[in-house]
Amino acid sequence: MSNKTEPRTLAGFMELMPNEQILFEQMKQKIENVYKKFGFLPLDTPILELSEVLLAKAGGETEKQIYRFEKGDTDISMRFDLTVPLSKYVAKNYGNLSFPFRRYQIGKVYRGERTQKGRFREFYQCDIDIIGDEELSIINDAELPSIIYNVFKELGFNNFTIRINNRKILNGLFESLEQKENATEILRIIDKIEKIGEQAVIEELQKIGIKQDSINKIIDFIKIEGTTNEKLKNLQQLNIENETFKQGLEELTQVLKYVRMFKIPEENFKVDLTIARGLDYYTGTVYETFLNEYRELGSVCSGGRYENLAEYYTDKKLPGVGISIGLTRLFYKLNEMNLIKADKKSISDVLIIPMVEDKTFPIQIATKLREQNINTEIFLNDKKLKAKMKYADKLEIPYVIVVGEEEVETGIVKIKDMKTGEEKQCKIEEVENIFEI
Repeated sequence: MSNKTEPRTLAGFMELMPNEQILFEQMKQKIENVYKKFGFLPLDTPILELSEVLLAKAGGETEKQIYRFEKGDTDISMRFDLTVPLSKYVAKNYGNLSFPFRRYQIGKVYRGERTQKGRFREFYQCDIDIIGDEELSIINDAELPSIIYNVFKELGFNNFTIRINNRKILNGLFESLEQKENATEILRIIDKIEKIGEQAVIEELQKIGIKQDSINKIIDFIKIEGTTNEKLKNLQQLNIENETFKQGLEELTQVLKYVRMFKIPEENFKVDLTIARGLDYYTGTVYETFLNEYRELGSVCSGGRYENLAEYYTDKKLPGVGISIGLTRLFYKLNEMNLIKADKKSISDVLIIPMVEDKTFPIQIATKLREQNINTEIFLNDKKLKAKMKYADKLEIPYVIVVGEEEVETGIVKIKDMKTGEEKQCKIEEVENIFEI
């Protein structure tokens, strides 16, 4: 009886076939290139951190999802997002950083949540944050939608909307209705309006003891419609005498003014007064991004403004604004819905097939091509020519160069275009000029 172990992967961990991995890497690269284009600095923090450091602010649901273990007498946890490690990093290196500190980080994070289709325990996050020292201009809040816009255009999407709100507007509204202590619960209920409808929202608000007059004002508020400018005007006309509300409206107006300066088309952003994400974390501007034809994907890029990044590690006030793309989930969903195609099966542009004992000449050609940044593979195993050509065909490698005795003697090689079947001849010195890569 065989005592072999069955090869299997833990639930909630994504493993891809090479063609899918190539596509995943391309998406990751595109996001990273946009982040770099806007001048963000790369950062990589350890996957493992001391539990007391990583969990300084964690609690509730988050704490339950942490992968935590002891090695010797050290209590260790795996990072569950990229923001807490950033807080630690900025507090620890405060004296050596230039502010505003603009960083991007693309890395895996770990959450031991219940696995279900499309939810992962190990997944890539692509984050950017701008951290200020004591203060951070509101114009930074408008630059991030510009980055989101560029990322999704680069990924090949046109029909998407960046929804923008300001938490102070919501908080100010609840303060003015003397419902500050119920704010979290009210936000949770109104967040469901698209799913359960207005009547069900009213009933849920009644259940938690909100007076009808206040319910009417909340419903009027979230039903404000129209263009961006009309929404701002309608918010003004609510005449809410509350400082937090006024400040939120002023900030939102400023952000939208600058968003337009960044030349984001009107159809790609809108004010959405129901966005209430990160209730206990975000303090001002908040964003959620939706692919309009695929709302079932949920928000594909979210974030916002927070007042004090590293409050659990330092007394210094470090306000910031950031966004995050959950790349693993996004890739999985887009792939599942056939919105992206994992067509590329190899990253080689050229396969060199040696049909000679002495590999000097084939290696010479490969080296020359690689020096010109042409991805080149040599088939080094001893197989018949038919099997070698089948390999190139199966991986859809665009070009093949077969090197036999004649090619070695004449210094002239034939380059076969595997798509068209066309062959071109050239001297080895000119070989790199043939490829349209």
